[in-house]
Amino acid sequence: MWWGLGALPALALPKLQSWSLRSETLSYRRTILIEETTIEATALARRAVELAEGKLASDIVMLNLHNLNSIADYFVICTGESDRQLKAILDAIDEGIGKEFGRSARAEGIPDTGWVLLDFGDVVVHVFSVAMRDYYRLERLWSKATPVVVVQ
Repeated sequence: MWWGLGALPALALPKLQSWSLRSETLSYRRTILIEETTIEATALARRAVELAEGKLASDIVMLNLHNLNSIADYFVICTGESDRQLKAILDAIDEGIGKEFGRSARAEGIPDTGWVLLDFGDVVVHVFSVAMRDYYRLERLWSKATPVVVVQ
């Protein structure tokens, strides 16, 4: 059966309009989720800086990597003077973020090696010994990242 040209646009038009509205709604929801994730990542990274500072970490830097990669939104980099201090910094950050944000970190490395990484997904915390921080120089490697917080 032939419908004629006049009937086709009437049948197809409501589907296109509903798809368009649905697409805009999904895009709006996706934008809200991205903004909420970014806000939470920023708060988590800032809290990690505070917790590291509370354990007397030195040279604390929070880098915004949001537009540079898909690994993480923020790096928090800090230095401890001894293996014992590295462990104290790591424990404080891991426990504090766990209690306040309900997130547990995946840890890589041990304090004896001089570099331990806590991966919270969108925030990665690097805790270095003085020698390893000088050797790897992550701030130099990620020089295009925007420093958000710098604590000397």
